[in-house]
Amino acid sequence: MESAPDIAPGILLARGVCRMLAQHGFASLTEFTTRDALRMDVCALGPKGEVWCIEVKSSRSDFMSDRKWEGYLDWCDRFFFAVPENFPDELLPGEYGLIRADGYGAEILRWGLEAKLAGARRKTMTLQFARNAAQRMSSLTDPRPRGTFTA
Repeated sequence: MESAPDIAPGILLARGVCRMLAQHGFASLTEFTTRDALRMDVCALGPKGEVWCIEVKSSRSDFMSDRKWEGYLDWCDRFFFAVPENFPDELLPGEYGLIRADGYGAEILRWGLEAKLAGARRKTMTLQFARNAAQRMSSLTDPRPRGTFTA
């Protein structure tokens, strides 16, 4: 992985994941907040409306100190861990997807179980995703807040 002192390893991994997702026709957002106020590292919306959550883990200690990812399972059709080349994969639960990533790209090594979202939950996630993306785009041209930012 590239070494840039001013860019955290997790951000570099997320960038590589987002590049790979785009190649598969997915739109992605980093630091996406669900209605339960959980912040996904990467949320992706696929060409058929599928919702994927990718939890980025840059090291063993990062994985061992954070179990918030379990709360994301109710908000996606597929869940993946994205980790760097030197990550001890045996730490990760085998029923979820595995992505090997670096700052330039990523590859899906294992497909996890698919758990289709209910229609109402899918609609909620799709609307949140669209609003969040639109608000982020708007802030690029007008950084002044225009009301409460909600995901």
